[in-house]
Amino acid sequence: MAPTSVDLLIFDLDGTLIESKWDIAHSVNFTLVELGLPERPIEEIFGFVGDGVKRLLRLAVGEGNQARFEEALQVFRGHYLEHCLDRTTFYPGIEPMLQHFSGKTKAIATNKSIEYTRVILNGLGPQHFGYMVGGDNGFGLKPEPGMLLHVMEMLGASKERTVLIGDSTNDINGGHNAGIRVCAVGYGMGNREKMAACQPDWFIERPEELMELFV
Repeated sequence: MAPTSVDLLIFDLDGTLIESKWDIAHSVNFTLVELGLPERPIEEIFGFVGDGVKRLLRLAVGEGNQARFEEALQVFRGHYLEHCLDRTTFYPGIEPMLQHFSGKTKAIATNKSIEYTRVILNGLGPQHFGYMVGGDNGFGLKPEPGMLLHVMEMLGASKERTVLIGDSTNDINGGHNAGIRVCAVGYGMGNREKMAACQPDWFIERPEELMELFV
């Protein structure tokens, strides 16, 4: 199959570009301990990731402790900002892929707060991305299309020549809601069966495969 010609590559962040789940889980359990609440199993916290930090913490503190949500948010923020690069790295293959597409416009559209996003990318490689938008920038969270439409508008890219790369049903549905094609990744945190059911336009197992799919 001939490669598809695109002008703009929009990437999700957690589970797509970066392996960040360990630092997130550590900060969540630190927060719970600080609040005197029981820690959660690491795997359970991994399952909470993807809809932004507010939903993550609401799930983590539990139904009976929602009154302490704001307190949890403050504790988490302080700890995560200091520790979000302890173990977080680009997935293997991401950096060569980003170098390969150095001539293409690349952006980040993540449900993660923009504050954390900036700290992490400043540490790992801010030079790769022309624009980034987070879940608290006022455009809604994926699967709503708002942040994706905003990125295309800011970068002057057409829907026909844009692709979204992500690891969750939020990404696939969000991309389709925005009228763009989506490449799902099988190496991230997303549920493979649920992603496949959303019918992404492509499904890859390694970041390097993007170099064969797009020109």
